[in-house]
Amino acid sequence: MNDVTFAMLSFEGPDPYSLAGGLGSRVSELSHALASMGFETHLFFIGDPNLPSHESREADRLHLHRWCQWISHYHPGGVYDGEEGKVSDWGRSLPPWLETELLEPKVAGGSSVVVLAEEWQTTGSVLALREILVRRGWQDRVRLLWNANNTYSFHRIDWGRLKEAATITTVSRYMKHTMWRSGVDALVIPNGVPDRWLQPLEREASRNLSQLFRGRLTLVKVARWDPDKRWLMAVDAVAEAKRLGLRPLFLARGGVDSHQHEVLAGAKRHGLRVASIHWTGQDIRALVDAIGPAVAADMLVLQGYLSEMQRRALFHTADAVLANSGLEPFGLVGLETMAAGGVAFVGCTGEEYATPGYDAISLQTNDPLEIVHYVAYLRGSPDAEDRLRRAARRSAARYTWHSVIRRVLIPILQEMGVRFAHQKRSLDAFPPEIAQESLPMLTTPAAAPVALGRAG
Repeated sequence: MNDVTFAMLSFEGPDPYSLAGGLGSRVSELSHALASMGFETHLFFIGDPNLPSHESREADRLHLHRWCQWISHYHPGGVYDGEEGKVSDWGRSLPPWLETELLEPKVAGGSSVVVLAEEWQTTGSVLALREILVRRGWQDRVRLLWNANNTYSFHRIDWGRLKEAATITTVSRYMKHTMWRSGVDALVIPNGVPDRWLQPLEREASRNLSQLFRGRLTLVKVARWDPDKRWLMAVDAVAEAKRLGLRPLFLARGGVDSHQHEVLAGAKRHGLRVASIHWTGQDIRALVDAIGPAVAADMLVLQGYLSEMQRRALFHTADAVLANSGLEPFGLVGLETMAAGGVAFVGCTGEEYATPGYDAISLQTNDPLEIVHYVAYLRGSPDAEDRLRRAARRSAARYTWHSVIRRVLIPILQEMGVRFAHQKRSLDAFPPEIAQESLPMLTTPAAAPVALGRAG
């Protein structure tokens, strides 16, 4: 086992109770990857109140610590139900526990500790930990990092004190530039995907899904029902594709946000046939069985829990995955789509893992005709689509969590003075030379109908 211990602090975590968005996936997979690389890793999160307060995995290298469970018992709605009370209890109880139960024995045993804290809810505990380090003289043995995944509640953060207490990081250059407005020059440590996202899908199950979609232009969107996710742009594109005879099938997975009503109202104004489906199983067959009876619809609202296997299958099988957000701190769905060998349509904010026309489609405007132009072009150019899918998987391989840890996180920590006695610094190979052939870029929205006429 390595002589560096990681302690991750995050409200979200791996329990279904604790998952609300990309943060839960980030900390779950990052902690798992660190443990698999030999680091003792502790993840502190707002866990399911009905599960053990402490659980060990990965041959006792990964420790899950479910915090604030006594509050969660009274708030069954999930991690952010009763958020203010949890923030208060977290800040009061976690730092002293870390001091006596984790930091003190590790420092006494000669180990270094890296604390990785996430989002505004953990800022109070980071400030308290800094005071502990100064009082105990542990500044050279314990390093504090605080990470921003988005701009939520930035107004609640005392940036001056936080900059003195911790090294501030974020997930993309887009977020780095956004944080300059707060007087913060953050280091970028990108999100990643697990290695398993690059593995081939179960052939039979994937074939069943492909057969179900045969003859349809299948578009998928998985995002919160939020105007920033540009749902209305996606619906407008589906309506235009239907008008052009492309037989679209739009599979939409949102959340509980109220913007859903506006999106569905927009679909109905366009005359789209909308249906909702439910399922309970986590395998691909359960999804196929749920979609089958409703496949004649133009838009299917997916109401069940999409397991990782189901997401991988959808992202791989669809003609395009619309990760077309107008404001996107990172764009994890786009990266997951690329890892699954799918066609990702991303926005132009945080998706620095994508090279336009080579491994993904980077939308330049909010004009739905841009989406229709590219899906029609790819449908009429199977060789170009195949090249893009293969390049997408190669590019995503540079953003597995193991790669991000070796290529970005460890060098940053070494520069901060953390010594990895048993960890050889290993940088990934440079990406392959970008092929000369790439998709023709859309110059003006007026060009779209011409391309569509040829492909239709």
